[in-house]
Amino acid sequence: MNFITRILISAAVAFGLSYVLTGVHIKNFLTAILVAAVLAVLNAIVKPILIVLTLPITILTLGLFLFVINAAIILLAANFIDGFRVDGFWWALLFSLLMSVLTSLLYNDTRQERE
Repeated sequence: MNFITRILISAAVAFGLSYVLTGVHIKNFLTAILVAAVLAVLNAIVKPILIVLTLPITILTLGLFLFVINAAIILLAANFIDGFRVDGFWWALLFSLLMSVLTSLLYNDTRQERE
């Protein structure tokens, strides 16, 4: 149930951001759910591999290269999903930053309401 809640919150944030950011396009809410699920899988499988492979540059940039990895994950997800399109790297970077902040805020609010 916790995983489904996270996916739905991520889907709602992604769908909302697609209306705010002109460089991010999500066709409908069902596509947003698919985007959230694919991002969850990519973050669980691909992201740790990328972090290990880019560890020297991540250390050299004091962790700022992790933002590049997050944007790459967004662009990779856009290649897998038909109704999801990102117009470039900078839009993917902004989308990933806003999505992580908003998802964290909303998920913490829902956790505090249950306690």
